[in-house]
Parts: sequence; structure tokens; C-alpha cells
Amino acid sequence: MRPPELSSVIERRLLVNYRVDPAVAARLLPAGLRPQLVRGRAVAGICLLRLGAVRPSWAPAAAGLRSENAAHRVAVEWDGPDGVETGVYIPRRDTASRVNHWAGGRIFPGEHGRADFEVSESEESVRVAFATRDGRTRVDVTVEITRGLEGSELFADLDEASAFFRGGGRGYSPTGGGPRLDGMQLHTDDWRIEAGRVTSARSSYFDDPDRFPPGSTELDSVLVMRDVPVRWRPLPALAAAC
Repeated sequence: MRPPELSSVIERRLLVNYRVDPAVAARLLPAGLRPQLVRGRAVAGICLLRLGAVRPSWAPAAAGLRSENAAHRVAVEWDGPDGVETGVYIPRRDTASRVNHWAGGRIFPGEHGRADFEVSESEESVRVAFATRDGRTRVDVTVEITRGLEGSELFADLDEASAFFRGGGRGYSPTGGGPRLDGMQLHTDDWRIEAGRVTSARSSYFDDPDRFPPGSTELDSVLVMRDVPVRWRPLPALAAAC
């Protein structure tokens, strides 16, 4: 059965970005993928995503579901039939939704672990924390919305950051069924992004010295998307070997 195209609204999306030593980032990737570099550094991070009105694109929005989700990601490139292609590699997806956990990898691409989320937000600030049910991952991030991008060593300004992430709409994640990567592509005709400032951030993934030796990764920036209608299109699986 062909996976359906999904429609939804990004009610809130935090892109918490780290700059990473390219050699260290490369060790996280399957064969065939390589880090996409910006000013000589790899770009990795956490996407903290609340989706609303999630449903097959043919269904009315009122029938859609709402969920909190998280994805750890690394910006990547690979050699395609027409040249170099770009996207993100997602080593781990987690969700608070039983439906997403069950359907991911079955009905639509992308296997999801289960996690418990704690969220508080206002117009000026957002805090998202979650812990995975398997005990392997904990994240707690608080950000303030700002007028411009401040302190980033990856991106000169908000426009440059926005263009980079808009170009990384294809996401591939590992599967339990062998050396292939499930793929989904984000589409929107209403791309809008805001800058933020991280006031606190803890991540068991990025703070792990065995995965990221001291000095190999630094918190760079955070970007915020709110109330953006999107479509999620399944992609053909990408062959890869870990």
C-alpha cells in the first residue's frame, strides 16, 4: 500500500541547532550520507514539533489529530542521479502520540519511539521538555522569541538560516527492517520562521561525551515556526548501510 500524503498545521516548531565537528558528525551517519557543512561546521539539532489537524490530505481538518513530537537530526548531503542532494538524517524520532507510534513505519514513513512531554508557552517564550519511555533520551529547552538572530556562528542572519532549513525539507530515518531509510518531505506555501534565543538547554544526546567528545559540539541558535500549514509527502526509501 502506498503511504498517504498527510496535511497538518505546525502549531509550534523549535529548531535547536548545534554546530558540530564534521568528523564527529560523520560518525553518526549511515554510509552514503555526509554532513552538510556551513562555514566549515556540521549542523545538527533537535526539532521539537507540535502538529495539529494531522490527517490524510483528502480528509477535512476537523478529522485531524494533534501531537507533540521530537526529532534529533543532522543536516546531510548525498550524491543523487542529478547531482548533490540535501536533507536531514534523523537518527531518532519520538512522540507522545500512540497513533504516531503505531502508524510510523506502517502507515506512513518514520518509526517513532514513545516519550512524555512537558510544555509551557506564551507569545514571548516556549519551554519544551521530554523524556523517552526507554530511558535513553531526555531534553529540556527554554527559548525566548527575539526580533533577529543573535550570536549564531553558522548563519549571518535570519534570512540565511531560513533559506538553509527550507532547503532541508527531506528527512530520512533508519528502520528496524534493514539497511534502508524511510523518507518524508515537508512542503508549504507559507514558510515563516522567527528567531529565538536559548535561555537554557539540556540534552542527553548532545551532552553525551562518548558521542560528542568535549569541544566537538556547541549550541548555536534556535529558530521558531508557528501556525504554518504544511503537507508531508512520502519519499522512496533510500538505500543505506550503517
